Amino acid sequence: MQSPAEKLRQLLQQPGLLVMPGCHDAISARLCEQAGFATAFMSGFAVSASRLGLPDTGLISVTELIDQGRNICSAVSIPIWGDGDTGFGNAMNIRKTVRDYARTGFACIMLEDQVAPKRCGHTRGKLVVDREEALLRIQAAIDARNEGADILIMARTDARATHGIDEAIARARQFHELGADINFLEAPESLAEMQQYCREVPGYKVVNLIEKGKTPIPSHDELQQMGYKIAVYPLTLLNVSIQAMQHSLAALKEGDRLPPTLDFEKLTSAVGFPDYYAEEQRYRQRLGEE
Repeated sequence: MQSPAEKLRQLLQQPGLLVMPGCHDAISARLCEQAGFATAFMSGFAVSASRLGLPDTGLISVTELIDQGRNICSAVSIPIWGDGDTGFGNAMNIRKTVRDYARTGFACIMLEDQVAPKRCGHTRGKLVVDREEALLRIQAAIDARNEGADILIMARTDARATHGIDEAIARARQFHELGADINFLEAPESLAEMQQYCREVPGYKVVNLIEKGKTPIPSHDELQQMGYKIAVYPLTLLNVSIQAMQHSLAALKEGDRLPPTLDFEKLTSAVGFPDYYAEEQRYRQRLGEE
């Protein structure tokens, strides 16, 4: 059987833009797979919100992220990308985090150059470490991969917000030169900046598309023409889930109408009852044969 990392490497080698939704738990990951997506991203923002009810400001622990990731990776057959925040410590901590994410079943880990505790890349108040430390973090992750951790490394820089686009591009380029599998310049603020990044940095590049965030959201064709390989929508499912729950709660509170819902048969199908029934029947038949 192929490992998650091997599956992802094959996806990256295929032509075209790889479109990747964000997930935050096992059911959202299953829905991504059922919808036909070839891969999905476990968003730290979304996990912090869904698991803790707290903002993405470094309040969630590596243990909680790994536990959530284990449930997500076990629920699907598609490769899952995992948000590794800043790596949770120094170079030795980062090496351990990379190994732990690989053992959990992630295909790729994202690591960034923010000062800990970090925060969502499209919110205010971010700080980044100096370039030397940023490079050391990614080198530690690459070392863990090269020493046997079967996982891809996505190197992210948030320096656009603090040092400008040129410094962010310089960091992304050096991440690629170190050997990061994928590089990610967070939150460019115009099409011109996105084009500059794609023009000046080689390798697989990620665009982070957050509804009404800092970065423009071009069409998939436009993103591919710019030079992006991966388009991630990390918060779309969380966003619409919260909106749907708020609307449903308001309808229930009013008491004069029921909110729109799935048919019960569709609900049971989404969570896996048909597969369970099929397996149950198979074992019953075997017992009957004996």
